[in-house]
Amino acid sequence: MADPIWQIRPEITTALVRYREALGAGVIILAGLWLMALGGYVLVPLGAIVAAIGAILTLTAFRRARFAQTVAAPGVVELDERQVSYLAPELGGFISLDELVEIRLLAMRGRRMWRLKQTDGQALLIPVDAEGAQKLFDVFAALPGMDSAALVLALQPSAPQQANLTVAAETRVIWRKHSGPGLAR
Repeated sequence: MADPIWQIRPEITTALVRYREALGAGVIILAGLWLMALGGYVLVPLGAIVAAIGAILTLTAFRRARFAQTVAAPGVVELDERQVSYLAPELGGFISLDELVEIRLLAMRGRRMWRLKQTDGQALLIPVDAEGAQKLFDVFAALPGMDSAALVLALQPSAPQQANLTVAAETRVIWRKHSGPGLAR
């Protein structure tokens, strides 16, 4: 069997797969610009609206792609009925999104993990590189007061990872539920 004349490098293929949602949203922008180029009292505003929607979708898609990590941890993250579940051989459990009061990003044993805490004090640790952990972006971004840009920036490595046997000194609180006036925190 003959080798194909051209091949796409594996790292380019990986990038195309990772950013496929952003590329699709870019096509929506192009469609909006095409409608605007046709001109007219109806098509120019309609094209501007389509292009604006495409721009918003592109921004969200880029943030989602940057949030996703290469799967390297055991276990699977599942979302069902406002409940986050992490199923793994050693760690695991579930937490209700209605009872969620705090999200932290911490490092333990050289692995970065999300720590989700409920009102009753129970906590769930989820590795950021577990299968399905990219689904957490939409869950976290929908929380009141969450800044999705800050959420993505929190995942960017600030220093080389070291294998620690305890929680690293740099544990970051990403989000806390604010209680209303007169309620205890």
